[in-house]
Amino acid sequence: MPGLLRGVARTAVIAGTATAVSNRVSRRQAGRWAQQEAPQAEAAPPPPPPPPPPAAAPADDMTTKIDQLKQLSTLKEQGVLTEEEFAEQKRRLLG
Repeated sequence: MPGLLRGVARTAVIAGTATAVSNRVSRRQAGRWAQQEAPQAEAAPPPPPPPPPPAAAPADDMTTKIDQLKQLSTLKEQGVLTEEEFAEQKRRLLG
């Protein structure tokens, strides 16, 4: 029985040592890879900025204002807006 216990203990020590060594090697290798990748990541140029959105044409702006005036008129006809509210919103919209 003492021989069996000694064999189990030796196996446990060997397995524990192997695990510790394996973990250390993995950490060291990961550290080396991180050091190699860091300069490459810094050397890469930043992506170009996105192009600016196209400017809205004046005709589109006027069309939008007309559509908004039609919506205001519909709201006034439905009784949602009073005559004063409609006039105020129309004044703001037309500037």
